Amino acid sequence: MTAKTIGILSPGDMGHKVGEYAISLGHRAVTALDGRSDVTRMRAERAGFEDLGSLAGVAAAADIILSIMPPERAAAFADEAIAAIKATGAEPLYVDCNAISPATTQGINDAFEAAGLPFANVGIIGSPPGGLAATKFYASGELAGALDILDGDGISVRQMGPEITRASAIKMCYAGLTKGLMTLQTSVLLAAEMLGVYDELTAEFAASQKPHWDAMQKRGPFQAANAGRWSGEMDEIAKTFNEASITGKIHDGAAEVFRFLDATALGQETPETLDRDRTIGDTVKIYRHALESKRVAE
Repeated sequence: MTAKTIGILSPGDMGHKVGEYAISLGHRAVTALDGRSDVTRMRAERAGFEDLGSLAGVAAAADIILSIMPPERAAAFADEAIAAIKATGAEPLYVDCNAISPATTQGINDAFEAAGLPFANVGIIGSPPGGLAATKFYASGELAGALDILDGDGISVRQMGPEITRASAIKMCYAGLTKGLMTLQTSVLLAAEMLGVYDELTAEFAASQKPHWDAMQKRGPFQAANAGRWSGEMDEIAKTFNEASITGKIHDGAAEVFRFLDATALGQETPETLDRDRTIGDTVKIYRHALESKRVAE
């Protein structure tokens, strides 16, 4: 396998682990850290990235650029990338790996096609590389085969054929269940706390809904750290469902729940600063305080 230079924008919670894994395969991982936060810089340095400063620097050096960022930034960043790539005269393969709807993906693809630049689509499913299970990269588009250089123990590349939007479609449907269910579980627990039946309800869940209760205890205390990014993902899922003639209102509500969690004190945490000792009961009480404060303010 020929080593490639892979640009990753940006090296956040997912992106820096993807770059770290690419480096372990013998590739070069580069990024642009001009104007980025101390946390992003720390992650990039920890993973072994080379900082090329600007998007133009990455565009000139990279064979492949992976866009991994909050979904609401995907389209605008793609436009910036097109301008930077055209200015360099290079033609790296640009891969949108964001949690965006098929329609949003198609719009980005159309912009790259109009500029005469190569484009592919990835839907990422799973935790960042380095965990117990491989991160799945569902890949689509005529040029998606180039991503097979990342296939291995840390990332499992799943090719979905030449239709560009298929990777986005599977990501939207999958996250519609997994993250949508998270918001439902959190809402149920918070409603029980507000209504004074939390202890009785959780005892019943422990007795008759153990898989759900186990998931609530495992994931529930830590959702707020990612809630800001996940709210935009729910917006894109709602858009996807509406386009498929299925109501998007469920995920409009999920987006609202994540925005509420992001606005609480726990929304300021990052994966590096999480209180790993916090229980789901502690978490729901924090949410209750935030909800009561919001009621008073309104």
